[in-house]
Amino acid sequence: MNMKLKLNGTETELKDGLTITGLLETLKIDPGRVAVEVNLKIVKKCDYGKHALTDGDAVEIVNFVGGG
Repeated sequence: MNMKLKLNGTETELKDGLTITGLLETLKIDPGRVAVEVNLKIVKKCDYGKHALTDGDAVEIVNFVGGG
């Protein structure tokens, strides 16, 4: 079964029951280099493996950029 998420503003269909960790693995994104917001709330990194995504969630993944 699949669920629909709004991922960084784009409708995306993914496997149902993913956690944030699973989503980042699917997208091949290093969790140490991003911040994740679900439905306008920032999720702590320590909760990525416990936070299950559900159909209709709005997810924003923001990359950290270094520089100076």
